[in-house]
Amino acid sequence: MLLPAGLRQRDQTKKSPTGPLDREALLQYLEQQALEVKERDDLVPFTGEKKGKPYIQPKREIPVQEQITLEPELEEALAHATDAEMCDIAAILGMYTLMSNKQYYDAICSGEICNTEGISSVVQPDKYKPVPDEPPNPTNIEEILKSVRSNDKELEEVNLNNIQDIPIPMLIELCEAMKTNTHVRSFSLVATRSGDPIANAVADMLRENRSLQSLNIESNFISSTGLMAVLKAVRENATLTELRVDNQRQWPGDAVEMEMATMLEQCPSIVRFGYHFTQQGPRARAAQAMTRNNELRRQQKKR
Repeated sequence: MLLPAGLRQRDQTKKSPTGPLDREALLQYLEQQALEVKERDDLVPFTGEKKGKPYIQPKREIPVQEQITLEPELEEALAHATDAEMCDIAAILGMYTLMSNKQYYDAICSGEICNTEGISSVVQPDKYKPVPDEPPNPTNIEEILKSVRSNDKELEEVNLNNIQDIPIPMLIELCEAMKTNTHVRSFSLVATRSGDPIANAVADMLRENRSLQSLNIESNFISSTGLMAVLKAVRENATLTELRVDNQRQWPGDAVEMEMATMLEQCPSIVRFGYHFTQQGPRARAAQAMTRNNELRRQQKKR
């Protein structure tokens, strides 16, 4: 298949070769041949004569009952109104199909005439201010790990969100240190590319930690096995009040959603749960359990 077409079969031509290929000469020959071909005559020759009469739309007379009579002052004001004023009037009357959305809302929300283009103007794209990217997370992981190990009283929140280059052994060491920490109230690992090994370490931490109140592991690569381990560990923790596990790389499945609903029913301490259910049954059970948990928390505060 890599051979050219001339070498795949024997030569069957009887003419002698005329020489190497001359591309320019071939193009000139084809162009000259195309110019020498006589054009085909039209079946009906074009003479430029116009036949028939141009269509003129008849004027429709407005019936008397449909005619609108305005006061002389309004007639004079509308007769001398500019395009910008007519655009504002159309917006006030609700004729939003005659203008762009920006012209309509500018006329409605502003007490002055702000449309300068008019109704028949070309709609220009709106110029929006560029939104700068969020600054990177300045958290120093090594210092956080030392503070967690030393049970620093001033450290109440560990926020490692959007730090995607954290080594897995360091995260596991952080979870191990969290087992004996008594001052950290919030632990967040959003978008840290954490997988099942981190989820298992978090589950082991939840079984021993008795001070953590908020846990956020959203937007990671945790599978259904890791989520199941975390949910089972939450049942053994009585201090956690907020858990967020949504937006994982893959859908956990029906069994995990049923386990979530069961966990919320058996853990009255959970009053905030972050997950978007896809099945109606677990969603209804979770909503009912969250309502009951929040009501119990409200009654405890009253006491």
